[in-house]
Amino acid sequence: MINWWRTNFGHKEIISLTNSVQNKNISQGKKTEELENKIAEILRVPYVVLCNSGSSSLLMSLMALNIKKGDEVIIPNRTWIATAHAILLSGAKPIIVDVEADTPLMNLKKMAKKINKKTKAIMPVHLNGRYLDIGQINEIIDSKPIKIIEDACQAFLSKNEKKYIGTEGDIGCFSLGMTKLISSGQGGFAVTKDKTLYKKLKLIRNHGVVDQFTDNWNSVGFNFKYTDLQASVALTQLNRYKKIISNVRNIYSLYLKSIKNNGLIKIVPVSIEKGNLPLYVELLCKERSQLTEYLAKRNIQVRPVPPSINSSSYIESNPNLVNSVRFAMQGLYLPCGPDQNIKDVKYVIKILNSFIN
Repeated sequence: MINWWRTNFGHKEIISLTNSVQNKNISQGKKTEELENKIAEILRVPYVVLCNSGSSSLLMSLMALNIKKGDEVIIPNRTWIATAHAILLSGAKPIIVDVEADTPLMNLKKMAKKINKKTKAIMPVHLNGRYLDIGQINEIIDSKPIKIIEDACQAFLSKNEKKYIGTEGDIGCFSLGMTKLISSGQGGFAVTKDKTLYKKLKLIRNHGVVDQFTDNWNSVGFNFKYTDLQASVALTQLNRYKKIISNVRNIYSLYLKSIKNNGLIKIVPVSIEKGNLPLYVELLCKERSQLTEYLAKRNIQVRPVPPSINSSSYIESNPNLVNSVRFAMQGLYLPCGPDQNIKDVKYVIKILNSFIN
């Protein structure tokens, strides 16, 4: 079976983990700090706060920005449900906006119409490494006291033409989950250029206290801590990040140039020429269920894209989300990932083209 995603954990990760265990680097400590410094150096940001997941980094960011009950946060309809759940858990209300017709990124004109006195934050999602223009969002916000939390959980090491994605807003949130470019199984982090927000995020990560051995409860927080064992794995993976980026680009480019487009299927574009990094290879197919079955019979696993946020019964939305429907109903993730075998990718392409024919 050719799995839809492949990331290898091998001998180097084992050695790194063994060293951490031998040196008693188990919970959050020196290795976590080393990884934070490494990420800060690569992304060119002053502050990085590692935590137990990208989802947690979203919730921590909302807490650090004092988003609360009665507030509204604008998000796109096409994103992983964690984006909306973080807002709900903060007590605020997610306001859903449709995406563009040709790319599953938030439509900024429609976003602008949703801004009102209750809007306290906008959470743009750089889905699958695609850049949503933060400069345009700032122009729309103008002088309004609205914060920007960039959901870059699918965009670590992806760039726009000037800088790394996720580093322009008040806070940027990233994931180190299993199906991410750099993985430690679970984990995530938040980045910021604001020292005050950095201090708040660190407190929130650790039950609101500076140190476990405290005689004061400083602020509201929870246990969102990362571990040195996870950091040992992520550091090993990060040492080969340039090769990983190259592999992901090559796989996307191979699909893009080799799949015949006759109107039945289409690769959803990613602007790799601008530095955007396609974490996944997304395909739109008008006969998705038939294609999925056709591939499964030939030992190829694909994954339907997640449903849109408005499909949940507990989140209020409007019915005018027509562009989102197409991506939700036709989208598939093809076999990809940093360590997907090129020979297998070529076989998948062969089978896809036979389906088209």
